[in-house]
Order: sequence, then C-alpha cells, then structure tokens
Amino acid sequence: MPLFDRVIIIVFDGLGMASSLTRRRRRRRPHTLDNTSRAVNGLKAPVLASLGLGHIEGVSEIPRVERPAASFGRMREASPGKDTATGHWEMAGVVLDKPFPVFPQGFPPEIMESFTNETGWGWLWGKTASGTDIIERFGEEHLRTRKLIVYTSADSVFQIAAHDSVLPVEGLYRVCEKTRLIADSYNIGRVIARPFTGPPGAFTRLPARKDFSVPPPHETLLDNIAEAGLDVTGIGKIGDIFVHKGITSEVHTSSNDDGMDRTIEAMERKSRGLVFTNLVDFDTYYGHRNDANGFAEALGRMDARLPEIMERLGPRDVLFITGDHGCDPTTPSTDHSREHVPLLVYGDAVRPGVDLGTRQTFADLGATIASALGVRAPRNGISFLDHILK
Repeated sequence: MPLFDRVIIIVFDGLGMASSLTRRRRRRRPHTLDNTSRAVNGLKAPVLASLGLGHIEGVSEIPRVERPAASFGRMREASPGKDTATGHWEMAGVVLDKPFPVFPQGFPPEIMESFTNETGWGWLWGKTASGTDIIERFGEEHLRTRKLIVYTSADSVFQIAAHDSVLPVEGLYRVCEKTRLIADSYNIGRVIARPFTGPPGAFTRLPARKDFSVPPPHETLLDNIAEAGLDVTGIGKIGDIFVHKGITSEVHTSSNDDGMDRTIEAMERKSRGLVFTNLVDFDTYYGHRNDANGFAEALGRMDARLPEIMERLGPRDVLFITGDHGCDPTTPSTDHSREHVPLLVYGDAVRPGVDLGTRQTFADLGATIASALGVRAPRNGISFLDHILK
C-alpha cells in the first residue's frame, strides 16, 4: 500500500552548493548558493532556512535554525556531466556511464552541412557562445541574410536562435525537429529553440524556448508512476527533458512565478501521483549571465512563495526541493558547474530535522519517491524513505 498519495518535486534549476570536483581538478570551487549570498551580502531566504537549508553539509551562508522543519541533506551526481537532462534523468533513476559529447571547438563541418541540407537554412557562427551575446553580435546579420544563428556551450547542446520576423516560433520548432534527427546520430543531448524579437540594439529573447532532447536510455521513475495508473504532471521544461514519456499532463511556463502558479493549480486538482516542476529562471536569466543580484532576488521571490505550496500539502503529500546542477553567477564562467545539490523533504508524515547527509546519487530521490507512491523502483538509487518517516 502506498504511504503517500502525492509527491511534489520543485527543482531550482542551477542551484548548486559546493563543487563535487576535487581541488586538483579545479582551482576555484563553485558554490552557487554561498557565493551568491556573499556577493549580495546575504540572501533573504527565511523559509528555506526554516526548512534546514543552513544545516546542510557545506553550506555556510544560510543561518541555522534551532528546529529545522524538514529533513535535509545534499546529493552528489553519479553520472558524468553537469547538464539539465543528466541531472533530471538521474533524479528519475537513470545514471549515465558516459557524458554527452560537447563541441568546444564548434560543430564539425559534416554536422553543419547536414543541418543546411536537411533544414534548407543557412547558418551563422556554429561555435560556443553566450546566448545573449550571440544575438547582439549576429542579430543584424541574421536579419539581413536570413541565416539562422547556431551556437553551443560547455554542455551538449545545439542551439538555434531566430528572430520571429525571419522565422516564426512554430517554424523554428520545425527546424529543431529536423535538427534533432541529425543530433541523434551524434548523441547530442539537446537541440534548443531560442526565438528572439525586437529591433537591433534591443533584441530580447522570447519565453517560447523549447528543448528537443535525446530520449533517456531506459525507463524512468516517471514511466513507472504512469504505468501504475497515477498522474504525472510535468511543469516547465520537464516534458521536453523526458521527451514527453511517462508524463500524463504537461504545462510549459514563462517564468518562475508562472511555474509556481501552475504547481498550485496542479495541487488543487487533488490527483494522486507526481507533480514535477522545474523553475528555470535561476539558470537562464541569472546564472548564465553572471547576475548574482538577479539570482539572489529570484531566490528570495521563490522563497516567499514556498508557503503557498506548503500550506496546500495534504496529510499524505510530501514536498521535495532540490537542484539539478550548479550555475554559479560569481565565477568567470557562464556555464553550468558540477556541484552537489540541496535536498529538503517536507510534509506532515516527514520527520523534521533528519540529516540525510550526502547521498551518493541523485537517483536516491527517485528510489524514495517510488517507495512513497508504492510503484516499481527505478533501476538505480537507494530509498531513504524509512529514515524520514514519522
């Protein structure tokens, strides 16, 4: 018999806490949480602090409280890599044995030749770049030549930017679908549509970003929950990350606040199963842009909204708050950082103040959720449910 009716996972995309690499491999250790706090002279996150965020090993910039309201710990990524898909898949029980390929020197000619042949579009750049810088650098040339802006990053991504006057959003999605078929031959993790608008000098990204991911290599926790006849609601880019498999309903969002609103709507439907939410603004707008102030403000805003989630939890609901990787806005890099991620577990049936230590894989989260809902366990991970039950 399942011990819980419903699980809510909220992923603060890009919220890491202490590099999981050794000092010999990196001279400067990213710590998205602590470094951001230092940069702004202290984060305002009283709700997360009350849950026990400051008690997690490796966290020094969040105050400790006398009685944490949640169980707390941190998780280490077992898979190689530090990208969104790898992190979310591992939470759902998929541990990869090799990283997705990256292209620090740019995409090879054969990939770009296939891109033009299959999509019918010319292209600009084809190398690593910051997403905001690239549209400023090539936006006017893109408008003049009608060639699409192609770029990558330190992650396994093939990103395509297009002004909506050159290629409307739905047309960009179709180009990405064709590009996904090319990317499959090279096992590129994600093809990402990056539409933008506005005049030269004032280009702005549209919120219609869409990810076209390679599918997970085997079944996930989401598949197991759906096969058991329970609901799986993906909010934000969850549906894209899991290639729409194992998800019974999904909602794309335009912002962190929209993600919280959609999570509340899903909770009010009172269905059994999983609500899986990704809040991407931390990563997209602040981590990648080295904007510590913006990151801190966004974290404070979501902290202030957490009580709206917590007060809607029923007696047989449980809330997990975590991250998928780091994206430290205070380091010179604008890329993801390989870090531990926080783990907070809250609910009426959860023992407060339990220190879960350092879990050796994100997959422990998925194994725990499977136990909580009484469904088949994913292939990887060790459940810690017995440690947190009252």
